[in-house]
Amino acid sequence: MKIAIVHDYLKEYGGAERVVEAILEIWPKVPVYTTVFLPKYAGPHRKKVEKWNVKTSFLQFLPFKAKLLSPFRLIAPWVFKTIDLSSYDLVIVSAAGTYTSPNFVKTGKNTLHLCYCHTPPRYLYGYPVANAWEEVTWRKVLKFFGQVPMHFLRMFDYKAAQLPDYFLANSKEVAARIEKFYRRDSTVIYPPVDIPKIKIPVEKGNYYLAGGRLARHKRQDLAVEVCTKLGVPLKVFGAGFASYGVSELKRLAGPKVEFLGEVTDEEKFKLMAGAKAFIFPSEFEDFGITPVEAMAAGTPVIALRSGGVIESVIEAKTGLFFDEPTVQSLTQALKRFINLNPRIKSEDCRKQARKFSKERFKKEIQDFVKKYA
Repeated sequence: MKIAIVHDYLKEYGGAERVVEAILEIWPKVPVYTTVFLPKYAGPHRKKVEKWNVKTSFLQFLPFKAKLLSPFRLIAPWVFKTIDLSSYDLVIVSAAGTYTSPNFVKTGKNTLHLCYCHTPPRYLYGYPVANAWEEVTWRKVLKFFGQVPMHFLRMFDYKAAQLPDYFLANSKEVAARIEKFYRRDSTVIYPPVDIPKIKIPVEKGNYYLAGGRLARHKRQDLAVEVCTKLGVPLKVFGAGFASYGVSELKRLAGPKVEFLGEVTDEEKFKLMAGAKAFIFPSEFEDFGITPVEAMAAGTPVIALRSGGVIESVIEAKTGLFFDEPTVQSLTQALKRFINLNPRIKSEDCRKQARKFSKERFKKEIQDFVKKYA
């Protein structure tokens, strides 16, 4: 088959980009069509992303495009309509939820059009996002006047969602959003998680771990505040997102909180393997790959009972949940974890993580394509 992949834009390297990478492992050298390609922001993953066969839109040639990614969403429907994929047998759209309309790409009468949906755009449907629209007056004003274009973007988003032949959702949480906002059924195929092997057993250190993409709705601020309050060591990895970053978290941090910046996959796995627990306070998480990575390292997860993480973490067997995104709620959960008896077993965590392996993802994608192609 002649195959193409479509992705919102390629800048940061996160869960959505890992899905693209796994699909490329099934069908190497397949072109990836996107609006803008900015590999220098991919951190330790830059070299492998630069090897992809990326095809960009005319937005690639605009100056200051890295700062214009958010405004580009206003014209994204027309940008994707300029991408002609009618000669392809299979088009897989990786809809990361950044733009409303990657499904507007032109496909042929006999093209199998699949949409792997990470989430309907969070900013259109009231879910917490990276920017703090309620914290600054000028942002409140901008949000107020932005309701008119948001209304039209929701219309475009719904129209675009009727175009794929089939929807794939990255979790039951997202499948419910697809049904609610798009009136479409979907098949859940959990995203790929690397299950690395440790050759030498790693002993647990005396620290907790948090991190990933440092965005407001990921709520790493709760982990920083609680560990500072209780006086327990915390390591935080990852880079900031949008107008939010390490500087905001450092204002909340005590002397036992250490910020590591971006790390390689190998460094991240070693950090996870050595941690007492991975703290994941994200609100309405679409799926949550980092908690599964932590379990793959044999480390339990302390997570907010919200979104897709409920589908991966097993209460009292591979982690603990707390019910509200507050310092008090997380403090109680961390104290419960410290006093937990019997302790959570590393092997139970690894066993649970294997259910979300990359090999499983690739097989399920291939089986789905074979069934409907």
